[in-house]
Amino acid sequence: MALGKVQKVLISESLDPCCREILQAGGIRVLEKPGLSKEELLREIKDCDGLIVRSATKVTAEVLEAAERLQVVGRAGTGVDNVDVEAATRKGVLVMNTPTGNSLSAAELTCGMILSLARQIPQAAASMKEGKWDRKKYMGMELNGKTLAVLGLGRIGREVATRMQAFGMKTIGYDPIITPDVSATFGVEQLPLEQIWPRCDFITVHTPLLPSTTGLLNDSTFAKCRRGVQVVNCARGGIVDEGALLRALQSGQCGGAALDVFTQEPPKDRDLVNHPNVISCPHLGASTREAQSRCGKEIAMQIVDMATGKGLTGVVNGQALSKAFSPHTKPWIALARGLGTVLRTAGKQVQGNVQVCTLGTALKEAGSYLTPAVAAGMLAGGPQKEVTLVNATLLAQEAGLKVTTTHSDVAPEPDSSTGLVQVSLQGTPHQVTGTVQGSTPVLREINGATFKQPAPLCGPLLIYRAKASDASALATLTGLLSKAGAQLLFYHSSSTVAGEQWSVVGLSAPLSNLSELKPRVTEIFQLHLL
Repeated sequence: MALGKVQKVLISESLDPCCREILQAGGIRVLEKPGLSKEELLREIKDCDGLIVRSATKVTAEVLEAAERLQVVGRAGTGVDNVDVEAATRKGVLVMNTPTGNSLSAAELTCGMILSLARQIPQAAASMKEGKWDRKKYMGMELNGKTLAVLGLGRIGREVATRMQAFGMKTIGYDPIITPDVSATFGVEQLPLEQIWPRCDFITVHTPLLPSTTGLLNDSTFAKCRRGVQVVNCARGGIVDEGALLRALQSGQCGGAALDVFTQEPPKDRDLVNHPNVISCPHLGASTREAQSRCGKEIAMQIVDMATGKGLTGVVNGQALSKAFSPHTKPWIALARGLGTVLRTAGKQVQGNVQVCTLGTALKEAGSYLTPAVAAGMLAGGPQKEVTLVNATLLAQEAGLKVTTTHSDVAPEPDSSTGLVQVSLQGTPHQVTGTVQGSTPVLREINGATFKQPAPLCGPLLIYRAKASDASALATLTGLLSKAGAQLLFYHSSSTVAGEQWSVVGLSAPLSNLSELKPRVTEIFQLHLL
């Protein structure tokens, strides 16, 4: 699978027409089929290179397996819990989202929910439609002076916090990633969760659904809250334990809840929806014309940019792949992949510990994308069907290969300005070192033998080790090439180590038979590097 060659995309849910238009303008065929059944989706996805979904389509491992050509799943929105990201990663399928597209719409809905809880607006409106005039029944509360706990301080959480501050609410919060100094800049005091529960009048959650956030609000946490606490969930069903919430509502420990999301959608158990102190919506967080237009536009542009090689944004898995689109990093990724392949072939093993060392300040941040590239090179030609930067790390772990990275700012001359990459198979003498000259990845050293003129790592290569005093291997090779009608494109020999030299030969085409060469060399192997 060559990421970037996206020809046909299936849109399985209703999206703004601009999504289809942008894809088509980018030269991509579009199949729009919202509301597909599971069986229909399995049938339609077979020959598609891309799939665009919102939250209703379940992109399961079964769907991914049926998608023979699939390269990318685009989620027009933020959460990807309807996509089996691990299964996608294993297959080398890229998963993208549009985290900014619906942030404002979700934040505004949350603020509306908080106001509706405080003044019981939906209940009062329903009462009026029934012909009633119950002014006393719908006594509310002011938000001014109340404390709002915002759990999750990403884009949506901070938008909610700043808007509710305008109502005079004190905002406290928690986020394991955002630092207290950063949250202080938008008026949120960060506290440990144990200190948040007893202090807040309202709680709103804005986290992804992860094992660590599932049931974040539960029987135990509700018991620690102020009696009558109000809860809002416009993020993901399951962050608030629905059974615990119902029990808290029934006991009065929770005074009201506003829910836009549920564990099961639509919910079959209607006890929460029917509770008089619950306001519920059918997952409307991103359901505004503006959000749908933004999400559809953004995911289409991301896929077109990927297809045209312009760039890669919104990546959920395979972040290393985003670097592969940079003109500067492309040859370094090719180098790392090539070094991995040479090391695996020379070392005759895939399992074990591989150490990647980047040398030189220019490569200080390069380990994040060079590590999976080395792993991809090590696994090339193995039993795995397709190894890409998306799935290389996962597949390497499963193959018993551990790749770690270290860095040193100092690189030896003459590569001090450009940098060097050194890859070694620990516990063995096998080590390869390379750099990039212009835009060409080159091999500078193999197993302690240095090439005065570094050898290009591209195309069909023949690499062998032989006695330095014996020139018969090169003569035999020349004869073989003549018989095969192939050409010798370049020849590089290394320094002598223990009386032997390494040679790297560039060929116009691989040789089918090396039997005449093998008696004249200590070891020999062929590679074809992209």
